[in-house]
This record gives sequence, C-alpha cells and structure tokens, in this order.
Amino acid sequence: MRVCIILQNIFIAALISNQITAQKSITPGIEELYRLDRLPMFKESIKVASVSSYDTTGGNNDGFDGTFSYIRKEVDGLVIADLEGPGVIYRIWTPTPTDDLMEFYFDGEKDPRIQVKFRELFLGNHPGFEAPLVGYGAGGFYSYVPIPYKKSCRILIRADHFQFYQINYASYQENMGIESYSINPNNEMRNHYNQAKKLFSLAGKDISKYVDPGEANIQKFEEEVTLNAGQAVKIFNINRPGRIVGIRLKPAEKLEGKERNIVLKAFWDDNPEPAIVCPAGDFFGYAWGEPAMRSLLIGTNEEDENYCYFPMPFGKSGRIELYAEANLSGPISISTEILFSPIGLRENEGKFYAVWRRENPTSKGEPFTFIKTEGQGHIVGIVQQSQGMESGNTYYFEGDDQTTIDGELVIHGTGSEDFYNGGWYDVPGRWESRVSFPLSGCLGYKKHLGRTGGYRIMIGDAYVYRENILQTIEHAPTNNDLINDYTGVTYLYSIDRPTCNFTLPPVEARKVVDPKRIVFAAWWNVPIYSSSINNAVIEKRSSGIKDESGREIRVLSFRGKDQDYFGYHAISFSCELPSAGMYEVTLDVVKGPDQGKIQMFRHEAATGPEADLFSELGEVARGIPMGKLHFSEGPNQVMFKIVGKNGNSEGLGFNLTNIVFELIE
Repeated sequence: MRVCIILQNIFIAALISNQITAQKSITPGIEELYRLDRLPMFKESIKVASVSSYDTTGGNNDGFDGTFSYIRKEVDGLVIADLEGPGVIYRIWTPTPTDDLMEFYFDGEKDPRIQVKFRELFLGNHPGFEAPLVGYGAGGFYSYVPIPYKKSCRILIRADHFQFYQINYASYQENMGIESYSINPNNEMRNHYNQAKKLFSLAGKDISKYVDPGEANIQKFEEEVTLNAGQAVKIFNINRPGRIVGIRLKPAEKLEGKERNIVLKAFWDDNPEPAIVCPAGDFFGYAWGEPAMRSLLIGTNEEDENYCYFPMPFGKSGRIELYAEANLSGPISISTEILFSPIGLRENEGKFYAVWRRENPTSKGEPFTFIKTEGQGHIVGIVQQSQGMESGNTYYFEGDDQTTIDGELVIHGTGSEDFYNGGWYDVPGRWESRVSFPLSGCLGYKKHLGRTGGYRIMIGDAYVYRENILQTIEHAPTNNDLINDYTGVTYLYSIDRPTCNFTLPPVEARKVVDPKRIVFAAWWNVPIYSSSINNAVIEKRSSGIKDESGREIRVLSFRGKDQDYFGYHAISFSCELPSAGMYEVTLDVVKGPDQGKIQMFRHEAATGPEADLFSELGEVARGIPMGKLHFSEGPNQVMFKIVGKNGNSEGLGFNLTNIVFELIE
C-alpha cells in the first residue's frame, strides 16, 4: 500500500512538473494583466521608469502651470513622452483631461497609429481603450491598457498648454518579441483583451482560478478558530511544496478596531522569521481600524469577508497564523479558508512578503519610507494611511512619491493622491470619500481628522529591481517639513528575504491615535444636516476680512428674516467624531453689524450660553463657547439657533467659519 502511495505521489509530482514545463512564455503586454499566476515570476524588463509633470526644481509646481508638463515643444504641440524600445507603456494617469488630441507615433512613423481626444482615452468608449481597463473617479483618470512599442513611441498633445500626467513604462531586451501596438488586433489579441476585461470586473469576487498556475485541483483548508489574548492560532500549516492562491477570513468586523492588536503572520520554508507580519486589518486594507479597500487582489467584499489572492509559492512548507496581543478584550471567533495549489516554488519565482511600517511622527526633512531593501524582486502593491497632527489640515498630501531602483531615481510623482490614481484631494466631488477600483482607490478623506489614504496594486506596472529599491513618499509640499503620522503596507516578491526591518513596534505604538481637538470647516465642506425652511438664506463667501497672516477669511453665512415656521431660525450640521466622550464646543466666527445672538440646542433645549455676535465693525472672533455635551462616536447632529439680536444689530446673521470640538473626558 505504501509503495502505491509513493508511486502515486511520484506520478502527481511528474504531472505538475510537466504542467509547469509546458507553460508557454508570454510576450510582455496585455497577457500580464490577467495571468496572475505569473505575478511571482521575476520580470524580464531591463528598466522600469516613468515620465511625469513633476517640478524638477524641487518645488510644488507639479503640473499646475504646465511648466514641467512636456519633454519638448514642437510645431504641432507638446511631446510628453519619447521612449526608446522595445518597451511597454503600462499606465497613463491624469486629473486634468482635455479634449485636445493625443497622438501616439510608433517606430519613427510620420503618421500616428493612435489619435484620440485625451479625455476619451479614459471614458471606456474608445475601441482600443475599453472599460474596466480604463476608468475614472476620485478625481483621477487612468488607463491600464498596455501599449507596446518595438523601436520607439512618441506621444504628442496637440495643445499649447498641458497640466498633470504620469506615464509608467518598462524597457526590454530585443529578443522579447515585442511588436508595436496594432489598431486592428487579431483574434488572439482580442481574446487577451477580453480575458483582462473580465478579470478586472471581478474585484471582490473569487479569482483563485486566475492565480493557480496549473490544472491541479485547488484544495480548500477551512478552520473555525478562537483567538484569545496573548495566543497564536495556526490557520494553515503544510510540510510540502505548493502555493497559496487565496486567503479568506470572516467576519471582517472581527478585525475592526483601533488597537491593531491582531497580527497576521506567514512563514515560508521553515524560516523562523515571518515573511508577512502585519496587523491583520491593515494587511487587508483597513483604514484607521475600519474595512476600506476592495481591490482586485486584496480587500474586504460585500459579504463582510476579507480576501487576498496574491499567489504565495513556497518550496518546502508554509504556515499562516493569527496572533492576538495581550490587550485583546475577550475571545474572538473567526472562520478561515485557505486555498492551496500543490505547485511549489519555481526557479524563476520570488516569495511573497508584506512589510508594515509606521512613522509617528515622521522625520522632518526626510520622506516617509515604505520599504528600503537590497536584493532582487518587485513591488506589487502599496497601502497608505496618513494623518496630520492638526485637525482640518491635509496639506501633507501635496507630497510626491519617489522610487529609486538599483541606485537610480526612476519614478517621481506629482502628488500623493496622484500615486493612487486620484486627484484634487479636498475638492468636492473628487478625492473626498472612500472609493475602490480594481487596482487603486481612496481609503477615505476626513479633513476634520486630518486623515486620508489610498492603495495601489501593481501588475503590469510592478516596480522591478535587481539590486535594491527605495520607495518613499513626501509628507509635505516641499522639504518634508510637516510632521505627521504615516503608516504603510508594502506587498512584494523577493528572491531572498528583504533586508528591511520587519519587526512590529509594541502594540501601544501601533494603535490609531484620534485627535482630541477637531475642527469642522463650515466655510468649506461640513455637511448641513438641516436648516430653516422659511425666510432664510445660506451662502458661502468671503467675509472681506483677513487674518493675521493675510489670508482671506471665508464664512458660511446663514441669514434669517422674521421667524421660521417653527420659531427661531436654526441650522444643524452633521459632525463626525472619532470617539465618544464629553466635548466642549466652540465657534470661530466673523462678528458684524448684522449678526444675531447664537445658542446651541439639543432636543429643543438650550445647552449652553448665548453668544452675541454683534460688532459695529467686522471682526474675527475665535473660541466662542457654546457649551459642553456628550457626543457619540460617528456622525452627530449639532444645532445652532439664532435666538435674537442685539438692539443695535441690523439683522439675524450668523457668519460661521469653524465648529471646534475639544475632548475633555
């Protein structure tokens, strides 16, 4: 019987080996987008780089004026890229599309093979640039349609002025079989496009069949585990070659929380040091303790299930465990599911690693470092959570990403949200709320908490290195002179264990820190929950007054006349607070000759003193006390009423700049 089992195992091993050997090599380009089984393979590119509109002087004019938004000017327009082949363009991004013609010239040809309005490159209607391989949202427009070129590719914009853009590309050796982009793809190429389009529509779904490299049956390992404080539980443990093609944990809510005290660890090939060591929620793209990401390869789906489909090959053994720190409050039950394929680590593959880093505070004058490592490999994803030290300020997100590969700075971005395919953070209707796309997204934008973040998954545009890589992002518009709280997760494949530090800081140094003082900028983007339904006007405008620094003071101007249907004129704001507690509420206002008396109310009862905002001349007033109330975590409705006016006042006005909450207990 034992001999039969041995022979059976030999037969299976030979079958798998034949499947691996029989795998057809692919030409760089469209196949890379759906052949996720090849993601661990070392890339054959000789250089990865980008062209962008970044300010080459070190300033922050990364496309605003168009000064750096071209390689050279020609009679017909602006050349924004001039690339030598063979190569492939993997990503094009902009937050400022126009109706100007974009032309792609290949291999020295006089006529463009592609001529399209720049905006239409991203809308999904052009036959060569179809959704969901292209798309837009969160303020940005992106294309992941690979554009190969055999000898050269020159991109021209027929315009006198151009703004923000990034173009990521890779260069290859002559023997790779790369042919220049064809406007009339054959049936085989069309099939590749259809496969990629189908895969990109499956974010949040089971895509393990795209991850498995062979025809062997995927095995499912399921466990119901209970986590207790200070203990680790194994959710997968096997002592033979293979690869993980899927990880699923549910319910996702069990990993929520600001403590970051449940840690996901993975070990490959009997190495006592973990290849993955990361707060479990952050590994799946949580933001400040809440599920926030739904990408193609990793995130949280609609069924409240965490998922990961990065292939994770190993040569001898694999082990995954969850560890609960000592401060875990009570046992937690989690259902786990690991999808396993019996195809072991191949000679040309790297192992999967995930590195978690936090800088709180960041270092003045130095960018935040996602990863700095020696060796050979490629980065396939980055997740970032950022928080300023000052409520209401996210100016740090002006900082640029920078990638130094094998000692050369080859990628320089144009702004933090741009790196994640977004644009125009803090502008209504753009980078203002949580949104996910297959390969990128916004984890959320909460100006009053000084928080925002994003993610980017890299497939064709993976950052390939052969000796070393340094991936950073600035935390200020220039000079990294703003101090912040930055957290990052980097997903990568490497031939050897990365040389960076994997050690997590103590659990107290990991937890989310909520601000104690929260400022809601009423003049900008605080939602109005309700207001008077009769005889009232709301307007956002300049007050005509400047502050000490010379900056113009803007206000939300609420003006009533006579009475509302239900008595005093009232306006209510929806203010989201990060934690429950007793808060002191104050207002920043602009007093004037037409202002009324303001009071805070809850349940039709006054909860603090009256504030008389009358002044013969307009003047800024800060910190006007409104009272102390207990508020819950999350959205709270805060109502202010105009309860009358000074005898000298000309009206019932309320010129509001900020609502300030100070946690006192």
